[in-house]
Amino acid sequence: MALKQKKLGSHPLFWYNSCVMKNHTEMNYSPKQGRFPVFIADSLNICDPVLAFDKIMEEIGIERYLKPERYKSLGRPGYSRVNMLKTILFGFMDSGYASLRELEDRCKVNIRYMYLMDYETPSYRAFGYFINEELRESIEDIFKAVVEYIRKTEHVDMQHLYIDGSKFEANANKYTWVWKKGTEKSRYKLFGKITALLDEMNDELAYTGFRIETNTEYTPEYLDELLGRYEVVAGIDPGKFAHGRGHRKAAEQRHYEKLTEYTEKLREYVAKINVCGPDRNSYSKTDPDATFMRMKEDHMRNGQLKPGYNVQIGVNSEYITGIEVFSNRTDYGTMVPFMKTMQQKHGKKYKSATADAGYERFSNYLYLEANGQISFIKPANYEQQKRSSFKKQIGRMENMTYDAEDDSYTCAQGRRLSLRRECTELQDGRYVTMAWYRCESCSGCPVREKCCQAKNADQAKELRVNKTFQELRKASLENITTEYGIYLRQCRSIQVEGAFGLLKNDFGFRRFLTRGRKNVRTELFFLALAFDLKKLWMKRDKGRLRRHLSEISAA
Repeated sequence: MALKQKKLGSHPLFWYNSCVMKNHTEMNYSPKQGRFPVFIADSLNICDPVLAFDKIMEEIGIERYLKPERYKSLGRPGYSRVNMLKTILFGFMDSGYASLRELEDRCKVNIRYMYLMDYETPSYRAFGYFINEELRESIEDIFKAVVEYIRKTEHVDMQHLYIDGSKFEANANKYTWVWKKGTEKSRYKLFGKITALLDEMNDELAYTGFRIETNTEYTPEYLDELLGRYEVVAGIDPGKFAHGRGHRKAAEQRHYEKLTEYTEKLREYVAKINVCGPDRNSYSKTDPDATFMRMKEDHMRNGQLKPGYNVQIGVNSEYITGIEVFSNRTDYGTMVPFMKTMQQKHGKKYKSATADAGYERFSNYLYLEANGQISFIKPANYEQQKRSSFKKQIGRMENMTYDAEDDSYTCAQGRRLSLRRECTELQDGRYVTMAWYRCESCSGCPVREKCCQAKNADQAKELRVNKTFQELRKASLENITTEYGIYLRQCRSIQVEGAFGLLKNDFGFRRFLTRGRKNVRTELFFLALAFDLKKLWMKRDKGRLRRHLSEISAA
């Protein structure tokens, strides 16, 4: 492999080297003391990872994803954009989750980083500006190019996708929460205060014949319009209001100011609810994109919720081929958008998807079936059915005997639950079948309290069954219990959960350094790139190229 010969030039160490070589006899130094190589590559081992990393970057051609001409007009330092990107990626790959200040220091003292930067020493601000202004837009394309390079080099299997997620703490204050339910409760209390105030204003304006309509709910826009009408009817001018000690406020002024205060408070509540959206119940004031979640790492051991993000990754043949961050704290709510993103970025559809019980949801089953993809999702009650406590719950549908010919269930006491009615509903773009089963009579049943939750003693046991969901769950259960399904689940637990283990322990990724979803995504792509490049270098160094832990064969 041809090495790049980078000269020292005017580097301070070159001046020191020259002085020592010139005066070593006078200063009684040995000839070898204080010497520094003219070409920095001479001091690197031929198998040094920085040389292999540099070669991979040149083969990928990452320079086509950078636009240095965009910043020439801004008067920025003329640092090589390609070298800066290499240095940042190698920093993540070399020693894990490093800060930009550490990266700046390494460019000054570490010979590997000197080689990559060609003796340039950008400050941490220069690195930060480069990441925020340029790489944020192109990092996803760079990741896609690296994955494509690895796919061709390693013959990565792109037919079977292994999915898993983990929650990471956001760079936000712990006690800056905003709860959606609490905000809605405060908003409805405010509605009552507004109604009481409007009633007082109506009593005040009774002599004019003008009356304000009151409602159970209000909007900031309606209250703004109401304030304008009140100014005209009451004949007041907000610019001439009395303020300060010794000035008595008129009733019209007090009502006007109080309604203005309520309007601003209502506008604040509406803004908070809009930030939460339909899929979240909380967010942090210091990072509105972060949601309060229950983390596995609970140093206080009190189950305290912390602001964080739900990170989802997809692994193929030991490499991370897709990574995304979500504010949704549930895994099942992220599967469909993550699968769509993976298919869009790679331009191909996976044959199957393997995930744990946290991803079982009716909409996920429907999506995989509609796309012709095989589901290897473990049912949510798969492990629970093995416990004796679950089998003692005789009122559950799973513990009853089903007769397919008669389409009925039989309870633990031998009583029959026959089909009473059946209907078809439209859910997620598909018509599904809902069925209701009811027992003929539960009177005199010795275990009625354990089986039936209805408080009325005359009400019989009833089951509501989503037949379409049960069919899809049964098919997925049959898939994961086959020999091939067990093999895929083992591969998933080794590869995707192992990838998270390496990111947390080897790379030291425990908490985000930036705020906001865009910045967090940039961090994640850097980590995924470093993970894949380090995996590629280690496999090449150990002679394991094109040999994977899971050699997927046809089912």
